[in-house]
Amino acid sequence: MNTETELKLTAPARVLQALPRSPWLREMACGRTKRDKLVSRYFDTPDCKLQQKGVALRLRREAGKRIQTIKTGNGSAGALSRGEWDKEINGDRPDLGAAKGTPLERVLKNGAEKDIRAVFETHVERITIPLQTGQSDVELALDRGFIRAGKRRETLHEIELELKDGDPRDLAALAERFSDTWPVSYGALTKAERGYALRSGRRGQPVQAGDIRLDAAQSVGSAFSAIGLSCLHHLAGNQAAVRKGDPEGVHQMRVGLRRLRAAISVFKEITEGEKTEAIKNELKWLTEQLGPARDLDVLVEDALRPLHDEHPRNRDIEILKSDVQDQRKEGFTQAKAAVESPRYRKLVIDTALWLIAGPWSRKEYPPKQAALQKPIDAFTSGVLRKRTKKIVKKSRKAGELDARSRHKLRIAVKKLRYSTDFFASLFAKKKERKTRKDFEEILKGLQDSLGKLNDIAVHDRLAGQMVQLGRCTKKELQKVYAMGLLSGGEHKLAATCIADAKKTGKKLADAKPFW
Repeated sequence: MNTETELKLTAPARVLQALPRSPWLREMACGRTKRDKLVSRYFDTPDCKLQQKGVALRLRREAGKRIQTIKTGNGSAGALSRGEWDKEINGDRPDLGAAKGTPLERVLKNGAEKDIRAVFETHVERITIPLQTGQSDVELALDRGFIRAGKRRETLHEIELELKDGDPRDLAALAERFSDTWPVSYGALTKAERGYALRSGRRGQPVQAGDIRLDAAQSVGSAFSAIGLSCLHHLAGNQAAVRKGDPEGVHQMRVGLRRLRAAISVFKEITEGEKTEAIKNELKWLTEQLGPARDLDVLVEDALRPLHDEHPRNRDIEILKSDVQDQRKEGFTQAKAAVESPRYRKLVIDTALWLIAGPWSRKEYPPKQAALQKPIDAFTSGVLRKRTKKIVKKSRKAGELDARSRHKLRIAVKKLRYSTDFFASLFAKKKERKTRKDFEEILKGLQDSLGKLNDIAVHDRLAGQMVQLGRCTKKELQKVYAMGLLSGGEHKLAATCIADAKKTGKKLADAKPFW
């Protein structure tokens, strides 16, 4: 097996045409430029078992040869580091005997190998340029072509930087120079992911969080990079859905943002620094840009629509709902503008490069270096135990907390829930898995109760913004009345939610630790 260390960028076709002629890039070239036409077929079962397990099976025709490749990762960690098994074969069908000893072997058990078939293919004209940068050898590949799945087709223009030998920091520095020179973007999705989305008709649809696979002996620094890139992959993979104005796309991008910010918080022992604060500020900016669209969408769908259904002839509610829907449209316009902005493009690529080789990853101070090199399994138990203890203590006083304090408790619960997800692969044994699932269910219940209380607080805030009491027009008065109906109904639930939060906090205190 080879471990492929690769960074993918996307760019307009004109950039791919201009790149090979760049003077500074030509100075880095340390070998012959190659031009190839590559046709790659990807194989899977009809129900996509390989995709579900994070495995890709590819058969590529290249210079008269047929190369079979098995890959793991499928981009969930930003395609930076993936397992890869290559073998030259004969014929146009995969040699499944070569899967022995690879992750594909486990997927093919129970007769799945009989159902393997081609599911999509890529046609690429590739220019490959070997480069020397810093102390490292990097292979630059410029890909122009298309993906085809049945009658569906999608163009692709990609830049791949593969570290052949050396330091990932040199790879990151090269990518940063690309970003400073040309309008390139972080490539959130692999060709395989794009092919599957095209095949299923889900191109540009919302993307959910992928599985994170850690090894118990993996260092804390390596684990943080993998977790952070997976969160960034989740965030950036929803760009197309946000641009389309898809409410679920906005929600999933916000979840990706919260997961990434939670990861930075969980690993603050190693991530503290000036660059980290700059990254956190930009992530906060994007969260704020997406906030109105999500908050107003929840207000319409989860509060006003049910209220209108309950009182279908109430004109006041209809007026308020229509007004909020107009504001929601403005919120989605703001979200779309944010992800189409140069600031967003820079945010994503800067965050990717920071996760790969930021200042946090090369601390020279001995205690910091020791923290980076500590095995992740030794780090995990302390984090989970400490965060659980704080939440239990706060949840006992849920009835005494104001809205701001309850919101902070809710965020703490979310961070703990995300942490259990980050570290799930370290507790994969049957008994551990059952205990972890029970623990996560308790956290979900606590998060739901606190979430409802937060929705009530957000709706109160939005009510103050929407209902302009100084303008006593008939329409404004109707909106005041409708908002009063909504708030009155919601506040009746507050006491129940507080009681549920205290009860669930008690369950958390009694829960058996899975770590």
